[in-house]
Amino acid sequence: MPLTPWASPISTTDVARSGLHLGWPTARDGQVWWTEDRPDEGGRSTIMHRAADGTRTELLAAPWSARTRVHEYGGRPYAVAPSGQVIFSNAADQRLHLVGGGALTPDDGCRYADLLVHGDDIWAVQERHHDDGKVTRSIVSIPLAGGDPVQHVSGSDFYAYPTLSPDGEHLAYICWNHPRMPWTGTELRLTRLSDGNSWTVKGGITESVLAPQFRDNSHLYVISDWSGWWNLYQISIYGTSSQALFPAEEEFAWPLWNLGGLPYLILDDGRLAVLHGQGDLRLGLLDPDSGSLTDLDVPYSGWLPALAADGSSLIGVGYGAAIPTSLARVDLVTGRVEGLRRGIEELPDIAYLPAAEAVEFTGRFGRRVHAYLYPPASPDGVVDDAPPYVVFVHGGPTAHAGTALDLEKAFFTSRGIGVIDVNFGGSTGYGRAYRERLRGQWGVVDVEDTIAAAEWLASEGLADPKRIAVRGGSSGGWTVMAACCRSRAFAGGVSYYGISALAPLNAHTHDFESRYVEWLVGPDDPGLYATREPLALVDGVACPMLLLQGLDDPVVPPEQSSGFAEALAERGVPCTYLAFEGESHGFRRTETRVASLAAELAFYQQIFD
Repeated sequence: MPLTPWASPISTTDVARSGLHLGWPTARDGQVWWTEDRPDEGGRSTIMHRAADGTRTELLAAPWSARTRVHEYGGRPYAVAPSGQVIFSNAADQRLHLVGGGALTPDDGCRYADLLVHGDDIWAVQERHHDDGKVTRSIVSIPLAGGDPVQHVSGSDFYAYPTLSPDGEHLAYICWNHPRMPWTGTELRLTRLSDGNSWTVKGGITESVLAPQFRDNSHLYVISDWSGWWNLYQISIYGTSSQALFPAEEEFAWPLWNLGGLPYLILDDGRLAVLHGQGDLRLGLLDPDSGSLTDLDVPYSGWLPALAADGSSLIGVGYGAAIPTSLARVDLVTGRVEGLRRGIEELPDIAYLPAAEAVEFTGRFGRRVHAYLYPPASPDGVVDDAPPYVVFVHGGPTAHAGTALDLEKAFFTSRGIGVIDVNFGGSTGYGRAYRERLRGQWGVVDVEDTIAAAEWLASEGLADPKRIAVRGGSSGGWTVMAACCRSRAFAGGVSYYGISALAPLNAHTHDFESRYVEWLVGPDDPGLYATREPLALVDGVACPMLLLQGLDDPVVPPEQSSGFAEALAERGVPCTYLAFEGESHGFRRTETRVASLAAELAFYQQIFD
C-alpha cells in the first residue's frame, strides 16, 4: 500500500529546535546551575543559573561555549566554587576559565573534565595531546587564583571520578588501560596525598567499578558489576571489607561515555538518592544501614545519571514518553515535584505523541531481545492494519535506547510510520551478561537482533513486511549498513555518520575508542574484518540507502560514509549521500537537522510507495 503521510503539526523545524539539551545540574543554597545545548545557536552550550527567588540568568553569552572534549565525548563542562564562582571549559580553546574572569590554565592544548572544587583548588582529569600523536591523561589540581596545574596521579591511560576524602588526605579515582573500556574493566584506586602512595581498592580486568564517593574518611561507596549488575557497595579505603547495599538484578548506573555524572548522591541524613532499574532508571531513596529502597512518586519514568542535592531537595533531569526532558526539583520532605526548565517549552497535542511499550521477542538461537515499540499515533489518521515501520538502532554500541520523549520519533509516528527502538545484545541496562553478548560479535549479534526486530513486527502483524526500514547513527549506522548487506528484511536503510570499514577506523579514530574494535570484533585481521564490515559485504545490498555525514567528524571520518556510497553507486544500488560542512559527530545545528530529517522523510515516502 502506498504511503500517504498523515497531516502532522510536528514539523522538521519543531524537531530540530527541540534539542534544547539540559544537563549537569548543580545545586546550593536554593540556587541551581545547569547547561543548555542550543541547536539554533550552532550547537553552542551555555551555563544557566536560577536564583533562590526563581530568577533565571544566562551566564555565558555567545561566542562562549561550555564544552570539554576529553575523550571527545566530554561530559560535565563546569563546576561551582563555594564562593559562587563558576569555572568552565571553553569549547574553542579547551582552557578552564572563570565566568566573568580570565583563563585559569595555560594555552597549551590541554583539556579538562570531571571538575571538582575542593578548598582553593580545582581538581580535574587532564588530557594532553602530544606532537607525536600520543595522548596522555592525569589527575591534576589547579589553583582557583590561577597558576600551573599540579599533577598528582599519572601512568594509566584513562581516569575518571576524582574525589577527595572529607579530611583531604586521600584521593579516590577510577582508572583503566587500553584495550579495556570503562564498562569492561576498571579499578578503584586511592592515593594518599601526603606521600603519594597508591593502591587498588576494587576492580580489575573483568569488573567495572564506577562513581566512588566517600562515606567518611575510612569508607567509600562505589558501584560495581562484579555480580553481573551495576550495584552499590560500601567498602573500606583499604578494600578489606565490602558490603552490597541492595543486591538486585538491576543497574544503578549507565556506561561511562561522559565524565562527571553522579548516578547517586549522599544526602545530609545519610541516605542515598539512587537511580536504578532495567532499561530506564527510576529515582529512589536507599537507606545504607537497613538496606531498604523506596521509589519516589514522581511523574518521570527515567532520569539522566547526573544528580545534585541541596539540603532536603534533589535536582535532576527527568523524562517520560509524554513529558519533555526537564530539569526538576524533588522535595524529599513534602514530596513536591517542581519543574524548573523544560527541554521543549511547547508540546503538540498529546494525541500526536506515541506511547512507549517495552517489548521482548526472540532472536536467533533463542536469544531474548529488548525493545521499545512506538505505534503510529494521530487523531487525524486511520492506522493501517499493517503500517510501515522504521527500526531504530542506537549508537555506542554500548549504549541504551530509553523512553524519553523524542519529537524525532513523534515526527514519524504522527505521520503514520511506526518506530521500534531496539536494545540489541550488547546494550546497557540489562546486566553484564547482556552486554557481553557483543564481545567479539559486533556485526553479528547486533545485526541479527535488528533483523529479528523487523521479522517480529511482520510475524505479529504489526507492520507491512514490505515497508520496514532501518536507521541508526555512528555504530548504529554500522549495524544499518551491515543489516542491509545481510538481509532482505528492509525496504531501505538510513545511516547517520556510520562506520563501514574497520581498518581505517582503527587508524584514524580518537584515542578513547582506538582499541574498542579489539573487544567488539578482534585484533586487526583483514580476513576476520572482511566477514563483518559493510564495505566488504556491499555486494549483498539490494535496497536503497540514505547516508548522512558531518565533514568535521573526529570520531567517524567522512570517508566511512562516502566510501560506502561510492561502492553502492558502482554496483548500481540507489544511494543518496549528504555531507554537511561544520558538523561533527552528532548533528548540532538547526539547519542541518532540518535538512537531514526532511531528506529522511522523503526517502521513506519513496521506498514505502
